[in-house]
Amino acid sequence: MRVYLDNNATTIVDPHVFEEMEPFFVQKYGNPNSLHSFASETHKPLKDAMEKIYAGIHAPREDSVVVTSCATESNNWVLKSIYFQYILTGRKNHIIVSEVEHPSVIATAKFIESQGCRVTYLPINHEGLIDAKSVRDNITDKTALVSVMMANNETGGIFPVQEIGEICKEYNVPFHTDAVQAIGKIPVDVQSFNVDYLTFSAHKFHGPKGVGGLYIKKGKELLPLLHGGSQMGGYRSGTLNVAGIVGMGKAMEQAVDALDYEMTDIKEMRDRFEDELLKIEDTFVVTPREKRTPNTILISFRGIEGEAMLWDLNCAGIGASTGSACASEDLESNPVMEAIGADADLAHTAIRFSLSRYTTQEELDYTLEVVKKAVKRLREISSSYAYAPDGHDSKL
Repeated sequence: MRVYLDNNATTIVDPHVFEEMEPFFVQKYGNPNSLHSFASETHKPLKDAMEKIYAGIHAPREDSVVVTSCATESNNWVLKSIYFQYILTGRKNHIIVSEVEHPSVIATAKFIESQGCRVTYLPINHEGLIDAKSVRDNITDKTALVSVMMANNETGGIFPVQEIGEICKEYNVPFHTDAVQAIGKIPVDVQSFNVDYLTFSAHKFHGPKGVGGLYIKKGKELLPLLHGGSQMGGYRSGTLNVAGIVGMGKAMEQAVDALDYEMTDIKEMRDRFEDELLKIEDTFVVTPREKRTPNTILISFRGIEGEAMLWDLNCAGIGASTGSACASEDLESNPVMEAIGADADLAHTAIRFSLSRYTTQEELDYTLEVVKKAVKRLREISSSYAYAPDGHDSKL
């Protein structure tokens, strides 16, 4: 059996999405900006897709949704535009991000920090969550942007974006949220969240790779990241990815339609699976269930390197992930585990299982048996587990 439990990394393209996209590769392939019938064939499908995207995030028509290549581009665009508009001109000198943002936010923040911007990295608490009060404590009249994700890609932890949005509105500071891990898992409403910019990517909710978007509230204009054309209302250059936009629109529509299933059936499967995993001795899950997206588990097995567990899972046909990474001879621990203050041994043991609406109970039952066997095998050869103190207490 092959089991895919890495849906926070990417998802299968829904067959209905693929079916909707297919004509725009070899049949209706015109450039939308051309002035002939080949181009006009794409206009209504593009309009319909954009309507679905607007509806999916409850964006009013006076606001803008700009199609990008991915969420990484969108995140870079927001932070770099703020830098050029406010930091470089000397109007402001400060931005706020959480310490567990996606690398496309963290790396961009560090880049503009190297250019003279002051960056505050908000800490997470022992549950892996941000306290909205920390935004209020750090915001100043020199703050040009607050960027805090809606849901964490590692833990599934849902951050208090509505409260943060209200704080930013009170201080008249633009607020950006990376909603990549939220769409299709929890309701997303740009109006109730008081966000000025919101990022998403189609391949996280059963759409195609290589297409994403950025919501921009009216009056919160950004400088274009890409120059050389007048696509998307002048916000972004480059020929429109017609097939990708059509696919993203269909995927957004289906993600919203499937929300009830995600928040009930998928959550119930996740919880049962987690309950069984936690019966294994010395296992720890980060972030309480009620504060997580319904599909995600970040779990640590004391005494077992994450990469070793992934090897056993992969050999059994199971796809999962770990926040650790082997770079040359260096082994990096999971950044979320480090941020919550887990001890050094535990910080290297985190495994993420992320379900989708295509996950079955049979797949989870099979995975559980494989995990149990892997834990037994790997702990028998683990010197760190063998010599751990009785009780194996952790800082979690």
